[in-house]
Amino acid sequence: MAYVQRNPSLSVESLTDRDAPVKVHFSNPEVQYIGSTSGCGCDFPHAMFQNFAWPELEYVEHLDQEQSVLLRQALVTLLRASGEKIVELYGIWDGDFDEPPETLESIAAEAILDPAFHFKERGFYKVAIDYVKESKQSG
Repeated sequence: MAYVQRNPSLSVESLTDRDAPVKVHFSNPEVQYIGSTSGCGCDFPHAMFQNFAWPELEYVEHLDQEQSVLLRQALVTLLRASGEKIVELYGIWDGDFDEPPETLESIAAEAILDPAFHFKERGFYKVAIDYVKESKQSG
């Protein structure tokens, strides 16, 4: 899926030859890199993979931070604009492109908007896109 619209909160880039090994994990031949305001995915709410689990999920603070809310909304808007019914996301560290996922999860795009939601490092997500149709009212 090629994204036409750019959002200042997100960066969407084509994969480089160095990043290309990550494609093995995706079912769609078109794979793109989505970064946050930091230029990487670090600003998305996430939990680190440690000792074969995500212990941060037990004690992560669920603060309603303005930047987190804006990033969540921007990501969901971008996913909805893809025109796809399902979008796959894989959160990994730079250089871990061929590492297999530690968890496979199916979620609705709306779940990303929940302040308690955090992407799991090395988590592979199949995100069901819920299309929101805007109705125009004539007056």
